[in-house]
Amino acid sequence: MKMAKAIRRQAATAERVAASSVDADVADEMKSLAQAFRAQAEIIKKKQKKKKKK
Repeated sequence: MKMAKAIRRQAATAERVAASSVDADVADEMKSLAQAFRAQAEIIKKKQKKKKKK
């Protein structure tokens, strides 16, 4: 599995945990984590595209 896809899958998992969490602090933390995962996946994707152009 490609790295960006794996990280996006982690983001989806974090969002599911956030949605099912009873504790608001945990839910907020999981939402932040999901957002960070998505940003990281975007960076990896951009680097891959940049590498292909060369």
